Amino acid sequence: MPDLPLRICLLTYRGNPRSGGQGVYVRLLSRELAAMGHDVEIWSGQPYPEVVDDPRIRLVELPSLDLWNEEALFRRPSLNELRDPINRAEWGRTLLGGFPEPRTFTLRAVRNYKRLNGQAGFDVVHDNQCLGIGLLALQRMVPLLTTIHHPITRDFKLALDAVPAWNLYRRFNLRRWFQSFLPMQVEVARGLDRVLTISEASTKDIVADFGIDRAKCRMVSNGINLDVFKPHPEIERKPNRLITTLSADVPLKGLVYLLDALAELRRERPELHLTVIGSPRQGSGTAERIRKLGLESAVHFTGRVADTEIARRYAESTVAVVSSLYEGFGFPAGEAMACEIPLVSTRGGALPEVVGEGGDTGMLVQPGSGPALAEGIRTLLDAPEDARRRMGEAARRRVVAQFAWRRVAERHVEAYRELIAERHHARGNGHKLYALPEASAVPVLRSGDAAAYAARRAVGAVRLSEAASGADD
Repeated sequence: MPDLPLRICLLTYRGNPRSGGQGVYVRLLSRELAAMGHDVEIWSGQPYPEVVDDPRIRLVELPSLDLWNEEALFRRPSLNELRDPINRAEWGRTLLGGFPEPRTFTLRAVRNYKRLNGQAGFDVVHDNQCLGIGLLALQRMVPLLTTIHHPITRDFKLALDAVPAWNLYRRFNLRRWFQSFLPMQVEVARGLDRVLTISEASTKDIVADFGIDRAKCRMVSNGINLDVFKPHPEIERKPNRLITTLSADVPLKGLVYLLDALAELRRERPELHLTVIGSPRQGSGTAERIRKLGLESAVHFTGRVADTEIARRYAESTVAVVSSLYEGFGFPAGEAMACEIPLVSTRGGALPEVVGEGGDTGMLVQPGSGPALAEGIRTLLDAPEDARRRMGEAARRRVVAQFAWRRVAERHVEAYRELIAERHHARGNGHKLYALPEASAVPVLRSGDAAAYAARRAVGAVRLSEAASGADD
């Protein structure tokens, strides 16, 4: 009966509402699902997401040791905390230079589900790119799908590319960190019944990098919060103001190329300034690059600000820029377009799918090129004000038509119902939709299963090695 409301569990090992897109995705998707009449439980580790005040939405906290909290980085857990075997595994793997949160979060999720002893009553569990080993056990108990926003193999390769070949210590640490979770994520993604992707570009790359059967994938795009990201006609645009967002100061975001473009343009327009929504990361080289280019007085970092303030910053700026080398979707592009600010964006990953081809809703340029960004920005700055206004208006119309969260939530429900129906059909025929090898049913609930897990990670390691090939060239 397709019209009956669903009971949905959303899993997110991190739900930070102020940094990155995971918390935004969970908050806005759950809001729309609840508005459609569905019941939603969000199971999350720290930092917890902001949850809309709706009786159909409930937040269940599954606390980790939170060892990556900037205010208590790599703190020493108490003896009471270490009585929990999952906590011990999380602490030990972190001490060894790994990132175990996706793995340990899903082990906690399985434990919590078992404690409910069948009383949870979920129709479907939706994982938000945790891809921890516990999911393989959880999907034996309930229909489960995952959203992969983009393959982290791309982050791995770009991070390696950004480190000089002589810096062997830094390259070793990067490999150790990524390989502590990426082979597991590849293995888990290949074993899940259904994978949601958010763009055609990310679908292609996920299938290639993770070795996933394309038949298991369904493309369901992200949405843009049109209630927040909207025009502010009462705010006057200031001339010669560029703006960009930096959810994370990592090579993937391509900020270094935007800084190069700004330095080139300021030779012609010394009054040109750049506002960066976000903060530079210590040790990223951003501050040093700014000093080297003589841009100390031309670049302003806002730090973390509310979404409403970001929309106002867009309203007073001349041109928005997205300099990413790769995006699985591209929230910054869609949010800028929704605010009717003319946009220059790279063609990295799925950005052309968001921005649109043809040049009427935004200008697309080659990724990884300061001169290409400079030329695109120059073209918009030189264009008549009326032409920039028309571009901004056309951009918002595109976002409203394609990326409103209600339509996005409806597509998610279609994917949920399809999986539930297939699972019921498979059970009726006495078999599982996608049979897993017996090895995958080994002790995924044990925190001390390092040897068993290491024996099973070979397939994922091969995929990871293929994806990163060429990074050392």
